[in-house]
Amino acid sequence: MKTSNTLLLILVLLYINASTEWPMHTVCKEDNLEIYYKSCDPQQDFALSIDHCSDIATHTFNIRAAIVLRHSIEELYVKMDMIINGKTVLTYSEMLCGPGHSKLIFCGKKKGEHLYYEGPVTLGIKEIPQGDYTLSAKLTNQDHVTVACADFTVKNNLDY
Repeated sequence: MKTSNTLLLILVLLYINASTEWPMHTVCKEDNLEIYYKSCDPQQDFALSIDHCSDIATHTFNIRAAIVLRHSIEELYVKMDMIINGKTVLTYSEMLCGPGHSKLIFCGKKKGEHLYYEGPVTLGIKEIPQGDYTLSAKLTNQDHVTVACADFTVKNNLDY
């Protein structure tokens, strides 16, 4: 009996180590708008939630986000791609942290620190494009190392 339990435990541990995909998380789901995300970093997942899907269309909305840093952030860059039917149709990139250029409160945080943010976010867009598409977001630091990345699935049937 002990041998079979030990074998089962070993198989479970091997399966967990072999798995490189994180589960799909629900950011929000309402009648006309659904947003999901999955971390694309095989070594790290993170937490993200918002109060109501409909708040996103109001320009500023409240979020909760948490992650433990695997890499320090002296400089931080974001790159986002909008993907429709497997093709990138829009790309956006920006420096979020850097010398004399800090848009975020966690600029300058060190490896191992726990980041938690709860509060308002403004996307700077007036509406979320209608349709079903993927937003691929990647945050990299000064060493071009991935700090966090995720693929967001958006299903928007809102009529603005």
